[in-house]
Amino acid sequence: MLENKVALVTGAGRGIGRAIAQALAAKGAFVIVNYNGSKEKAEETVKLIEEAGGCGAAYGCNVADFTACGEMMKELIARYGHIDILVNNAGITRDNLLMKMSEEDFDRVVDVNLKGCFNTMKHLSRQLLKQKSGKIINISSVTGIMGNAGQANYCASKAGIIGLTKSVARELGSRGINVNAVAPGFIETEMTEVIPENLKEAMKKQILLGRTGSAKEVADVVAFLASEEADYITGQVISVDGGMAV
Repeated sequence: MLENKVALVTGAGRGIGRAIAQALAAKGAFVIVNYNGSKEKAEETVKLIEEAGGCGAAYGCNVADFTACGEMMKELIARYGHIDILVNNAGITRDNLLMKMSEEDFDRVVDVNLKGCFNTMKHLSRQLLKQKSGKIINISSVTGIMGNAGQANYCASKAGIIGLTKSVARELGSRGINVNAVAPGFIETEMTEVIPENLKEAMKKQILLGRTGSAKEVADVVAFLASEEADYITGQVISVDGGMAV
């Protein structure tokens, strides 16, 4: 259980991020629901947490902004005293074939997805080192392992998260800080709703279990990694993909 723990989940206004926030709150953590685009969505997540008997608060910050991340961490630590769990979930897509992809679309995806992880971990690391404890879970993707046509920017960012996770795990492990990554596969969310049905069926054929996953199935793995039951796990990438990347 996660009583007396404070968790920060980035991009938690919907989808996998919302499910993660709910799962951590259900285990007793106070959850800070980070958002950038929609305050209303974040507040909806907090409301769902509170209706289920948990506690949380919404906090707006663009994780791609290095300075803003620093200010966020200072304010949250001053307000709550500590942050014990960081889940880097914020992510965007700007899909296109390489020949048609703009530099702006490449940079924007890398800035949010990959540099956002660096920004939050960089600014929280000093506090975690003082605490000599903490759990960081970075959300990668099956595409960061397999690659995917039309998503060079997204795949590069998610593959980068894996390397970043392993490096930071080596740096912080001696101080009792666990750093892991979760790589979801084809998960039913608002992001995947726009995929044409014929492409969805083609993707399902690549999944050994023959079905898509749910946000809750990803969230349950994140909640496990955030718990003391996972104290001896660090530097790992856990795929939640139904066997898609085997």
